[in-house]
Amino acid sequence: MSSVIERYRALVAAGELRADLDQEAAAQRLDSLQQELEAAPPRGSTLWKLLRKPPEPPRGLYMWGGVGRGKSMLMDLFFDTVKVQRKKRAHFHEFMIDVHARLAEARKAEKGDPIPPVVESLAEEARLLCFDEMVVNNMADAAIMSRLFTGLLDKRVTIVTTSNREPDELYKNGLNRQLFLPFIELIKSKLDVMTLNGPTDYRLDRLGDAKLWHAPNGPEATRDLSEAFFRLTDYPVEDRAKVPAEDIQVQGGRTLHVPKSLKGVAVFSFKRLCAEARGAPDYLAIARRFHTVILVGIPVLGPEKRNEAARFVTLIDALYEYKVKLLASADAEPVRLYPEGDGAFEFERTVSRLMEMQSDDYLAMGHGPK
Repeated sequence: MSSVIERYRALVAAGELRADLDQEAAAQRLDSLQQELEAAPPRGSTLWKLLRKPPEPPRGLYMWGGVGRGKSMLMDLFFDTVKVQRKKRAHFHEFMIDVHARLAEARKAEKGDPIPPVVESLAEEARLLCFDEMVVNNMADAAIMSRLFTGLLDKRVTIVTTSNREPDELYKNGLNRQLFLPFIELIKSKLDVMTLNGPTDYRLDRLGDAKLWHAPNGPEATRDLSEAFFRLTDYPVEDRAKVPAEDIQVQGGRTLHVPKSLKGVAVFSFKRLCAEARGAPDYLAIARRFHTVILVGIPVLGPEKRNEAARFVTLIDALYEYKVKLLASADAEPVRLYPEGDGAFEFERTVSRLMEMQSDDYLAMGHGPK
């Protein structure tokens, strides 16, 4: 199969997806975009040079809707199917970290405005940019996005993005939001905006009645969490020995290794995240990047593990702030995780959050800060 709509309908026919009018409409639109992109002559090709005036670049797409409605699945289907040489897919937060790093390098060159050379380099790398989970959380991003994306569109880059928020809700109540409003108007004028809010929350559907907190640690908990990971990511059984890893960027230019990373789901050990020297920037990078975290090997905590407990509290605060779904294995239930001793009282807030994070209301929330 060589088209987006054919592949989408095959998934519905096979029972892997349920009939969904919003998804069908988005798949149709992505199919049209695929055809337009593949029909356009590549920049610099012989046909391109023969044209008196290059055709208008294909119009991009902004897909937004509730969590688990298939936005990322459709974008991945499109990205994997479209035959374009210069294409790039990135999580939006990671993309903006890369942009700020490029801007810093451009400023060092002291050649004036740093945004045009960054736009130029991005446009050289990709004529199709696909972003997952567009969300704007800070002034640094908000201040540059209008000029950055205006430049990319002027350079004939086609943009496809997903978000949990409609364009008018982006950076809502943010500091100096008036500087960001031109970006919202740019999205609405230059991209087709489509809503995906079909009846099936595939993320919750795949979780089903899965247990979120497993105690005690051991082979049974490991097996159950492994099954939950593959169910959430819909990863082929025959490839289970080859689950990809990932390195994510952390504020300050560091990287954090993620042993298992797939479709917004990450797997970590407690030892890696809380026994090693880490802080809030590490945990915020995780919370922004992943909608679901599986954490294994949590021990019973106490004053003798004061540092590990403090890091765990900071980790849970970050995951809670971004409404990340948590599946975990531990040596005790949350209420018995820090049973007594200095620090037990302060740990009660974390216990309360761990309990709330298992509730239906929390699980139904979209990924991102409120």
